[in-house]
Amino acid sequence: MFHPSVDISNYMRPGVRVHLAGIGGVSMCPLAEVLNGMGLAVQGSDMNDSDSVKHLRSLGIQVAVGHSAENLKDCDLVIRTAAIKDENPEIAGAIARGIPVYERAQAWGAIMRQYRNALCISGTHGKTTTTAMATHIFMAAQADPTVMIGGTLPLLRNAGYRVGKGETIILESCEYCNSFLNFFPTVAVILNVAEDHLDFFKDLQDIEHSFRSFAELVPQNGYVVGNWDDKGARETLAGYEGSLLWFSRFDRSADCYADNVAYFDGLPAFDIVIRGEKYAHVELLVGGDHNISNALAAACSAYLLGIGAKAVENGLNNFLGAGRRFERKGSYHGADVYDDYAHHPDELHALLTMARQRPYERIICAFQPHTYSRTEKLFDRFVEELKLPDITVLAEIYAARETNEKGTSSRDLAREIPGAIYCSSLEKVTDTLAQLARPGDLILTVGAGDIFRAGERLLERG
Repeated sequence: MFHPSVDISNYMRPGVRVHLAGIGGVSMCPLAEVLNGMGLAVQGSDMNDSDSVKHLRSLGIQVAVGHSAENLKDCDLVIRTAAIKDENPEIAGAIARGIPVYERAQAWGAIMRQYRNALCISGTHGKTTTTAMATHIFMAAQADPTVMIGGTLPLLRNAGYRVGKGETIILESCEYCNSFLNFFPTVAVILNVAEDHLDFFKDLQDIEHSFRSFAELVPQNGYVVGNWDDKGARETLAGYEGSLLWFSRFDRSADCYADNVAYFDGLPAFDIVIRGEKYAHVELLVGGDHNISNALAAACSAYLLGIGAKAVENGLNNFLGAGRRFERKGSYHGADVYDDYAHHPDELHALLTMARQRPYERIICAFQPHTYSRTEKLFDRFVEELKLPDITVLAEIYAARETNEKGTSSRDLAREIPGAIYCSSLEKVTDTLAQLARPGDLILTVGAGDIFRAGERLLERG
């Protein structure tokens, strides 16, 4: 991996020529737009001529389809998406010519230093939803934030970002490969800390160390927001000497907690109490105890950044969820079809226990494990959670960035889950769901890969 010696901040000025390799990506497209707005001369390349690429071209940004060293032209620096390695012809070409190459996270870190408020939301689970909730709040407050979410949001016209002119930038902040350690948060949220990404981290202690380093990035006049209900977050922040605001769903000794919690048709309503005083009353349109926690985290962040209660109430009460987070896709033969990104046992537990609170006769969960390493190392936990649905349908493991060196398969999970149905392809998943579906069912397609396509193909059958 090539590491330039010059701080990328030195290039964050008008007239600098920057090339973005993978410019059409979910985090790269908004990065290009922000840099363009700062006066840099932006160009880039992508493998596909996507809607994102077309949007960038409408802004006057030149985008080449395909990767070639010739695409670099006379750029001063290159920024690449995490998926692009040193062997890529553009990266190899830049290195050969002495053009510095930076990671996407480094660029976002340099950008956020130019905002008065940098709200960075981290955690093993819940980042996307909480970032989306915070976006709703700050938009309701007319704060005109710049936003980067790792998913889509209807409020943002089903995009995952917006470029604002206000003083606040809100970013979903991922721990994988220590990406978030390139950031400069003024408010850092830690939702939870658990074992995950074990293809990079050694163990839970290594993960906790990474999150603690993230918290230590906050300046003296900033704040860390932590989840008191999560053991991993408590252990990570034990002895932390900076300013810290704890939130809890039920522990009144925390700085912020949910009070007078009631459920209506499985959806929670509650008061948000901060430092002994009622701050806001919210009535969520998304269910589950985990979303109470997510709402508290977003509200704490807003409170610390001077946002009034009315915006918190309006923002959260109108939040319908982010894309692929218990997202309703339609109905098939009387069964409701939803899709969710859950790919960790803790996320499965939150999703499936929340689904149990809904008025369905049966829950059918079509789950696609994500990566061999995660499946192997958390195998027993997956088995435990996948026993919760009435029927579990297992798609084959989504490889993502890995190769299957040990021959691991979803068949292994199916053998341990009573009544589970193994499907070797997404087409077979769709066929199985079509055979099972009946009125009163909740059909869930679940996973971080392409399992959502099985649900979409089911709905296409009418």
